[in-house]
Amino acid sequence: MRFDTVIKGGTCVTASEMFAADIGVSGGRIAALGEGLNCEDVIDARGKLVMPGGIEAHAHIAQNSATGGMTADDYTSGSISAAFGGNSCIIPFAAQHRGMGVTETLDLYDSRAIGASVLDYSYHLIVSDPTEKVLAEELPAAFLRGITSFKLFMTYDKMLVNDAQFLDVLSVAKTHGALTMVHAENAGMIKWMTDRLLACGLTAPKYHALSHPALAEEEAIHRAICLAKLVDAPLLIVHVSTPEGAALVQSARAQGAKIYGETCPQYLFLTRDDMDKPGMEGAALMCSPPLRDAATQDVLWQHIQSGTFDVVSSDHSPYRMDETGKLAHGEGAPFTVIANGMPGIGARLPMLFSEGVGKGRITLPEFVALSSTNAARLYGLLPQKGTLTVGADADIAIWDPDKRGRICVDNQHDNAGYSPFEGWEVQGLPITVLSRGKRVVDQGALLARAGHGQFLVRAKFDAGGRMGYLAPELDPAQNFGADIAP
Repeated sequence: MRFDTVIKGGTCVTASEMFAADIGVSGGRIAALGEGLNCEDVIDARGKLVMPGGIEAHAHIAQNSATGGMTADDYTSGSISAAFGGNSCIIPFAAQHRGMGVTETLDLYDSRAIGASVLDYSYHLIVSDPTEKVLAEELPAAFLRGITSFKLFMTYDKMLVNDAQFLDVLSVAKTHGALTMVHAENAGMIKWMTDRLLACGLTAPKYHALSHPALAEEEAIHRAICLAKLVDAPLLIVHVSTPEGAALVQSARAQGAKIYGETCPQYLFLTRDDMDKPGMEGAALMCSPPLRDAATQDVLWQHIQSGTFDVVSSDHSPYRMDETGKLAHGEGAPFTVIANGMPGIGARLPMLFSEGVGKGRITLPEFVALSSTNAARLYGLLPQKGTLTVGADADIAIWDPDKRGRICVDNQHDNAGYSPFEGWEVQGLPITVLSRGKRVVDQGALLARAGHGQFLVRAKFDAGGRMGYLAPELDPAQNFGADIAP
């Protein structure tokens, strides 16, 4: 068999096993796993780890906020940063705002992404205005377009949906085989806390962390799980930041509900004390849900180890620390008008590898599952992406487990202008990343051009054997024969 490229002598790592093998690449796909494979283009991976490229499935790129601000990264800079961080695929959000149609939204994001990304990409559709037309026509049409994940918000005045709307979207998603994602925080609690902080003159960025109490996440996660169980629809709780929220996800999973969980590096490595800085410096670390405390970090790691979380994603939401981003309302603006979010798409995997694998918290196969394979499974990309198997896309990251580095703004390759993990020392770094067999990054050099990345038509969601939950009120055997299930 003839190969375009052979990756030779490395230790292959999948979500389930490790083995020594050469990988032969042909036509952009993995054509063979074996010994003694050769061709003219050989990548020497001796002493290195050969893994599926990371799939960054929670990022805000070229996205307008509900208040009009634009994230700092476009699809070129965002995908380049992701690639340098060991990723070979991205799934950012396409945000529908009030008054916009879903088709209009997707067309807008196509105009921003086509010809711009160095990595293959798709979108999660944010739904903020689930009108009858959206529910009956546009969401099914988005599904046919290959968009098989929708996101809802339970907070933010211009984005949140009420419980009935939530149920409507869950029902449509279930019918068409899509996965619903949710930002779960109680809007009323946040408003109540915010009003009282402002009344006391507590307006500095660090007080944002207090305005989003842990109880607001706990209540909203509980409510979201109950809504999903009522219609027996799959639901992913994104960026879980509290022990109580994680415990709710764990409990629902143990009961067989189709509930999935995600957390993020910022909740594992930063705390709200890091926001206690002079002036507007703390604004750099403002995100929602907010940073918590060191005790929470320990519990979240325990949940990673016990399988509560399917994925660890960056929630890359880059706003510069200037008038184009977090300082749009000037120095001294109250936390209520400062853009939420921080960069991290390039730091996610080096941080998770160094602090997770390097410190014995997770195994190498668990790293692959959390960084790539589980995302591919959740978002309808497996086995095309997220695995090392014959026929899969040759989306491959080669890691040097001994290579040391220091995270800094200069090596993140995004447009945010700062890194929340500035100065963090890591061991274990990606040195080569391939997308469909083409080197995107190699030994610190960018080799792929904007436009190499292609849009991915994703398959429907598969609950993977979860028994689910049948509410008695929706069971014809218990509800007088009424057929009202979605």
